Amino acid sequence: MKAVQKARISPDSAFAVQHLHAPHFDHNWHFHAEYQLFVVLEGTGTRFIGDHVEPFAPGDLVFTGPDLPHLWRSDPEYFEGDRGRQTEGVVIYFHEDLLGAALLSKNESLRIRQLLTRSTRGIQFTGATQQEASRRMQELPQLRDFDRVLALLQLLDLLSHSDHYRLLAGAGYTNALKAEDTERMNSVHAYVMQHFREKISLGAAAALANMTPTSFSRYFRTHANKTFSDFLSEIRIGYACKLLLEKEMDVAQIAYESGFQTLSNFNRQFRALTSYSPLAYRRAYSESGYPAQGMPRTEG
Repeated sequence: MKAVQKARISPDSAFAVQHLHAPHFDHNWHFHAEYQLFVVLEGTGTRFIGDHVEPFAPGDLVFTGPDLPHLWRSDPEYFEGDRGRQTEGVVIYFHEDLLGAALLSKNESLRIRQLLTRSTRGIQFTGATQQEASRRMQELPQLRDFDRVLALLQLLDLLSHSDHYRLLAGAGYTNALKAEDTERMNSVHAYVMQHFREKISLGAAAALANMTPTSFSRYFRTHANKTFSDFLSEIRIGYACKLLLEKEMDVAQIAYESGFQTLSNFNRQFRALTSYSPLAYRRAYSESGYPAQGMPRTEG
């Protein structure tokens, strides 16, 4: 799996919009020069935005800025030949020059400029904003000619006035990766997502990067803004959250299915990451589904 810089807009178009239907979402960790708006209509998995990792579910709507690495990795079940599982979403790509430097510099465009600046960390929209923006994004592929441009501008105006959002990547995150770094990190991401339900050693991950464990630990922390152990725990806990809400399994089964070797370690790490015990998490979200703001951080 190779991290790539993708160009998605044809030279004779102002922007691009696609209604996606596939067995799973694109599994390549990548970045590109365009701004991107993406809403998940069907499918679950793990979302990576810069150094941010958490589960995603239908309704997930995220705006990413240029050159911000991202990946919506479908859950393992989507790669295991179950034809009943499908993914669906709408994605929009556009360049900053869609609006033009002259217009962006004016007072009337202040909120749009602020929105574009915030997108460099990735923005997740929630609540009423998410619902209305998702509706408009699903209508956009049917529009033609300048109606499409007007609809996109109105969508950006809606997002720029919203308070229902949160920033995803850390404030200090920057994508300073070289081509060989992105490919190396992408291999590690792919390996972890394929094998996180099994026992994964630091040595195995280091071997993928052709490094010693000590060198790899230092390298991973530099480029991911977290330790490899923390990264692996986030993947496993995110998957456990999904199982708690979607499956009638006891906590011990879920711990094992998520890659934990002992129940005590699972309970400790689950609470550290979510501030909930597994059963409290299930009670809190069994009816409402995935938390609107991702995995919760406070009890009650």
